[in-house]
Amino acid sequence: MPRIRNLRWWVVSLIFFASVLNYVDRQALSILAPTVQQELGLSNEDYAAVLNAFLVAYTVALILSGKIVDRFGVRISLALFVGWWSIANILTGFARSAGSLGVCRFLLGLGEAGNWTAAPKAVSEWFPARERGLAIGIYTLGATIGATLAPILIVGLASWHSWQAAFIVTGSAGLVWLIPWLWLYRRPAEHPRLSSEERTLIESGQAADVAAHPAAVPDWGKWYRVLLRREVLLLIFARMLTDPVWYFFQFWFAKYLYDSRGLDQNSLSVTWVVYLAADVGVLAGGWLSGRLIQRGTGPVRSRLWIMLACAALVPLGAAIPHVDALWLVLAFGMVAVLAHLAWLINLSALVVDLVPRGSLAFAFGVIAAGSSLGGLVMNKAVGSLVTNTSYDPAFGFMLVLHPLAWLLAWQLRPRTPKA
Repeated sequence: MPRIRNLRWWVVSLIFFASVLNYVDRQALSILAPTVQQELGLSNEDYAAVLNAFLVAYTVALILSGKIVDRFGVRISLALFVGWWSIANILTGFARSAGSLGVCRFLLGLGEAGNWTAAPKAVSEWFPARERGLAIGIYTLGATIGATLAPILIVGLASWHSWQAAFIVTGSAGLVWLIPWLWLYRRPAEHPRLSSEERTLIESGQAADVAAHPAAVPDWGKWYRVLLRREVLLLIFARMLTDPVWYFFQFWFAKYLYDSRGLDQNSLSVTWVVYLAADVGVLAGGWLSGRLIQRGTGPVRSRLWIMLACAALVPLGAAIPHVDALWLVLAFGMVAVLAHLAWLINLSALVVDLVPRGSLAFAFGVIAAGSSLGGLVMNKAVGSLVTNTSYDPAFGFMLVLHPLAWLLAWQLRPRTPKA
């Protein structure tokens, strides 16, 4: 059977496209929110409840999906997750009430979470340590590119046919993705198209992992031990504090522009520039910490220094409700999103730096569950604020969330042993 050169990069490319679809499907409702709210008669509280139905399922699935990946492997698990969420997205086009819409988004959340526990597991299987940062950046870039393309794609499909068509077409794309994935993906040890040179490279990386975590089984092996690890607890709270900023821009920013800035449904496609900044943040965050590592700074400290710079930039998003020009609104949004995604890449790299591979999928899921818990609180709060006051306090929270989280993350720095 002919070998495929650089097969590991083909693998991460497919995960990249799954991540693109993951965020296109997730963003579809927020982009079409004005139209869907009007047609289905949803209040702002109804809309927040639908978003939280997604996040409740997403939180539960983040924890459970890691165990599914560890039990059934990446190939079958990711195919199951993508197929599930694609069907859920298609069904969203047939929703006729707040209840049915909430059920569809709940099902979407159950599937979408698995992408983010299967992906790091695949990277740990296929890539040596020196390439994992780039591989994580590539599949995370798929998420931000998906968020960038979503406003243009979703508005275009809705304008061409209907808002229902936007969900049906994008959901169907995920079912098509299953074909190359099931054909290509196997574990490296089982793959008939893997060259001997690439197999040697991957096996040497796995041997280095074992050497780096000689005590991994007794320290991390049981699920409750993972939950009680100091590193995991600090990272859970760091994501719980900061990821609501990203969820806000995903779920509420387009609606803010519609409600408070007077943009119509078609004009909301302008939000693509904000998500383009997220693309830059994904690449810049990993590249900058990599440069620090090359100059001799330890991996954990390198991530933390870049996160400190990000924590200084995200609070600029609080200026958005206090400027008049739309270009300034978008510019401050771009800075906040760019800085947050650079923060998130380095926080994710900290997980890889600190957690042994055998516990990685479950640890990623548990830490990401902190993210969606923060999103649940944010959606509930914003829905109430928008109804009773304004969007201004929601932007105001951006002043403090990342600085507080950085103080927690700083506790992960390597300590110099006392004499």
